Amino acid sequence: MKPEIIVSTRDLERLEGLLSKPPTRNRSDLDGLRDELDRAKVLDTDAMPDNVITMNSRARFREETSGREYELTLAWPHAAGTTEGEVSIFSPAGSALLGLSVGQHIDWQTPDGHAIQLKVLAVSQPS
Repeated sequence: MKPEIIVSTRDLERLEGLLSKPPTRNRSDLDGLRDELDRAKVLDTDAMPDNVITMNSRARFREETSGREYELTLAWPHAAGTTEGEVSIFSPAGSALLGLSVGQHIDWQTPDGHAIQLKVLAVSQPS
């Protein structure tokens, strides 16, 4: 079962705009992101809790089995990769992170095909 997620009106509007443009409109690899947006609880941007992963926020996670910790920034597609630790919202990992809050767990498929469970430990909002 997927955890409940929250998305701000600003992030939702901008993401829906990107997804409706000709280069991305028919990309089936973005269906996961579309599904996440469809199931999200949407809050006014000013009402978003600080502990929720939004666009450009930085989050710290712990892999539950190994105890290893990760830190990632959820980035817009055009900006992803400019700084170490950024993950694009258009990647499966990025779309899975959007809207999670501190304390929630998510099952994650690593690039090499392993299933892991991550727990959100902290979220820092962009300044």
